[in-house]
Amino acid sequence: MQPGLRLRQARERLGLTYRDVESASYELAARRGRPDFILHISRLADIENRGVVPGLHKLYTLATLYHLSPWEIFRWYDVPLEACFHDGVSFEAPRTHTMAAPTSLRIPMKFDPAFDPRRTEMLSRMVEKWGHFEGVLTNGHGHHLYGYIGTNDRRMVPILRPGSIVLVDTSKNRVEDGDWTTEHDRPMYFVDVRAGYRCGWFHQDGGKLVMQPHPLSHCLPEAWRTPEEAEIVGQVAGIVTRLNGSKCTARGESPAAPED
Repeated sequence: MQPGLRLRQARERLGLTYRDVESASYELAARRGRPDFILHISRLADIENRGVVPGLHKLYTLATLYHLSPWEIFRWYDVPLEACFHDGVSFEAPRTHTMAAPTSLRIPMKFDPAFDPRRTEMLSRMVEKWGHFEGVLTNGHGHHLYGYIGTNDRRMVPILRPGSIVLVDTSKNRVEDGDWTTEHDRPMYFVDVRAGYRCGWFHQDGGKLVMQPHPLSHCLPEAWRTPEEAEIVGQVAGIVTRLNGSKCTARGESPAAPED
């Protein structure tokens, strides 16, 4: 079914005329302070009958007035917003940066009766039913962001490989010199260094924030004045990584340089 026909059916189910929609769109535009939300009768007719694709503001108006989910309307136009995060992961970037959270997380809902949590297993073979949790479960309270480790950033190799995705807890934005005995226990932080981002081990040295790369990375330590030159975004709470990626960065491609 064409998107325009779906929108017309949604309007008719609510008993709205073209004039009703136009009038309500003026009110919405006044409330939001942008004339872009106004949906004129001629434009609405083109959307419903001529296959014209509404712009972002017009789409918001339609979703609001028809009590529809914008995500659903995007799907009608074959724009899978829910897949944006997963599609984005396949397009690598050279620099480390923050990234938008996924709208949902695929998790196992029911395991095979033979599944033994004490044993190492191929998880995909042990799951009878998969489900989706909304991304709000991890991101809605505002304490979590996602970070992407650039393909040119090998400062924490081999613990943190280029192309990895990290979950950042923004409620922990101070360096903790707590009890840790191994490199795997030492907390890592995601840091905004104004010209970019760094992710790895840090320690506070007076008014300076010092990054200590992993010794096997062959990268040099770096230091910034705080808060003028660097600010801790949060502590790394989780890591998703790929092993033996197709674009494994060669040694020496991530020197201690401000422009990287």
